Amino acid sequence: MTDKNNNPDPELSKISDDRLRSCALSRRNFITAAAALSAGSALSTSVLAETPLDLILKSRNRGNWNDQFDSRKSDGALASSSIPVFSPQTLTFIETALAEYRNIIANGSWPVVPANKKLRLGAVSNSVTIMRKRLKITGDLSVDASDSNIYDSWVEGAVRRFQARHGLPSDGIMGHHSFAAMNVPASVRLGQLETNLIRLRSMSGFLGNRYVMVNIPAAQIEAVEYGQVARRHTAIVGKIDRQTPILNSKIHEIILNPYWTSPKSIIRKDIIPVMRKDPGYLRRNKIRIFDDATGDEIPPETIDWNTEDAVKYRFRQDPGKINAMASTKINFSNPHAVYMHDTPQKSLFGQITRFNSSGCVRVQNVRDLVTWILRDTPDWSRKQIESTISTGENTPVAVADPVPVYFTYVTAWSTKEGTTQFRNDIYRRDGVEELALR
Repeated sequence: MTDKNNNPDPELSKISDDRLRSCALSRRNFITAAAALSAGSALSTSVLAETPLDLILKSRNRGNWNDQFDSRKSDGALASSSIPVFSPQTLTFIETALAEYRNIIANGSWPVVPANKKLRLGAVSNSVTIMRKRLKITGDLSVDASDSNIYDSWVEGAVRRFQARHGLPSDGIMGHHSFAAMNVPASVRLGQLETNLIRLRSMSGFLGNRYVMVNIPAAQIEAVEYGQVARRHTAIVGKIDRQTPILNSKIHEIILNPYWTSPKSIIRKDIIPVMRKDPGYLRRNKIRIFDDATGDEIPPETIDWNTEDAVKYRFRQDPGKINAMASTKINFSNPHAVYMHDTPQKSLFGQITRFNSSGCVRVQNVRDLVTWILRDTPDWSRKQIESTISTGENTPVAVADPVPVYFTYVTAWSTKEGTTQFRNDIYRRDGVEELALR
């Protein structure tokens, strides 16, 4: 950049090569900005002067680039809270959030951000200006940030924070799911907070020194010990038409290398239709059929798959890597015949929406959770658990001190001041159409 006499910008000349190398511009962000500059080479000089890279270089605060460009810090703190969802502090934070959202509504709510195209770092759009206003209202973006139409690192950091609060991948890119969450009306969010405050108050008593909580809408599990979260696990929960139930129970048994017995609903809805098209399916997947009255094994070819006769038999899958529960099953008494378990389909844990089961709960890194559950059970260290799994033999383990487990439905909460979490109302229990899974 030069002044009107074609001399180098004296302010820019103060930045030494060493200082430039120390700036916290990530390689990806720098390339993105440089590409935007290059792409504008055919435009007029006046337009080039407003490219993202020029605006970065002109920034009054460029001496603090470490603060501006480390946008990933903004969402990292969201996962660091050790306060459980079931905590008296959560109630206090929700009450604070209620006051904030009532104030937002009293001041005219927030604008709808046009969802006409995907937005990411380096984008230039009037939608970015509107999004800045939206993010400032909920505290995701500093009120001191400009109202520019440039999607800079400040905006990217704010979007990451917003995404983390709404259970979305914190990639800093505004796509379908992020726009949908951002454009839920403030009045609806307020209603969520009010509804979930009541739910959480109902669980405010003593829940046990150690317990496991499954939050169905969040598809997340907390292992809590003496009022602090000891472990968090990503979960897969029930489909909309095969919902995971609300329940309270106690984990009394771990089964390593479990047999999997198919529920009748899966036999009817899944296995029978598959067998009509693929008669070898059961044998390939090591699923055997038994007559409970006699104990006899029934050959698949003796069953008429054009009827529902198969439902009267028991379908059991042998232990192994392709077993529907993989290495581990976590048992607790309940009238719904559901349980928690491992899965051979690990890729499902990386999906944005994790509502793929038939009602049971699949647990990511389940062996870590099982080790925590069996901590007070003699002779069942992590080493012994791994050794037993490697044998492939079906091994039930009684939990010495049964651990309470709670399946709950919480779509709005806060375990950190100023950080309110929201999730989709996947089973429509909040009663608001805007919150239903899309």
